[in-house]
Amino acid sequence: MIPDDIRRFIVQCIPSVPFLEALLLLRDGGAREWDSAQLAQRLYLNTAKADELLAQLLRAGLLSLHEAAPTRYFYAPRTPQLAGLVDQLAVIYGQNLIEVSTLIHLKTNRKAHLFADAFVWRKKER
Repeated sequence: MIPDDIRRFIVQCIPSVPFLEALLLLRDGGAREWDSAQLAQRLYLNTAKADELLAQLLRAGLLSLHEAAPTRYFYAPRTPQLAGLVDQLAVIYGQNLIEVSTLIHLKTNRKAHLFADAFVWRKKER
């Protein structure tokens, strides 16, 4: 079972499973620095997708850029509370991989359905 605070964190802050996988990989790497090529290789993605994930993680306040090498990222949540949520999520994901993945996919599918519904032509009633 996913605790409510972690469920909220997933729904509000985790847009995709690749985002989560990248986050947890960088978290587990400690102070190691990553670039898009390394992340792409480890997650079996193309470098464009890895660049996108790193940019999303940076905007979310989960990573920082190396000052001398602006293409090198490292795990650095902006607050201790955020770091604590990620730590809890890592444990829960390890124990409930399917439930966490399903929650992320349901959220993504719901957004896709809402977007698709905007383009449905409705018959005008008389």
